[in-house]
Amino acid sequence: MKTPLGIFDSGIGGMTLLPAIASLLPHENILYVADEAYSPYGEKSQKELLERTRIITQQLIAEGCKLIVVACNTATTQVIEQLRNEFSLPFVGIEPGIKPAAQHSKSGVIGVLATQGTLNSPMYLKLVTQFKNEIKVVEQIGHGLVNCIEDNKMDSSETRARLTNFLAPMLTAGIDTLLLGCTHYPFLIPLLKELLPEQVTIMDNSAAIARQIKRTLTKHNIVNRSKTKGITHFYSTQKNNRLVNFVVQEVTHLPL
Repeated sequence: MKTPLGIFDSGIGGMTLLPAIASLLPHENILYVADEAYSPYGEKSQKELLERTRIITQQLIAEGCKLIVVACNTATTQVIEQLRNEFSLPFVGIEPGIKPAAQHSKSGVIGVLATQGTLNSPMYLKLVTQFKNEIKVVEQIGHGLVNCIEDNKMDSSETRARLTNFLAPMLTAGIDTLLLGCTHYPFLIPLLKELLPEQVTIMDNSAAIARQIKRTLTKHNIVNRSKTKGITHFYSTQKNNRLVNFVVQEVTHLPL
């Protein structure tokens, strides 16, 4: 099927998934929506998130999308089950990778850098509870990091100072694995590698998400069988958007 995948996030964060998706599913067309007019999602209530994600889902369905990727940890943990109950097409979400982080850790201590919405969600708490006897989890809310990334200040003194403060208690606790619990945060991997000891492994789950998308497309028999390279179209709900600073293609304003 040549119909596109729909991917949405509060901003540019979901773009960290695109290389892995393109590598595994090079023929799939993509509609990417950055809900910049309502960014960031991490501090929104569940009610607000459900309202926004419903509106965007309805728009992506109207555009003919065959599958929707909720490319935001906060939105996934807070509202994806409601979306699955309300809409008939398949959804793929971004769940915190507690299990692979726990399996990778040798010290038994992992750090989780995520938004407040993710860390407070029942889905995240359930995952942590499953491994509470195997690992110690040191959590940190990434206050302000999404805005630093959206403003293209990944290597600014402000971002460095924030990360240094966030990482300090994790390193004191002896983490050997840092789990990035927000799709925005992989943009910070170059800086994180500078600030962390080399024995600390940084984990994000973009490759795992791409594999889940492929499994879901295959299950529903909606894989694009064309041999033509897929095309990605970018949309933002903010007229004067920041997405344009991160892509070479035109960004279309989507007034939702």
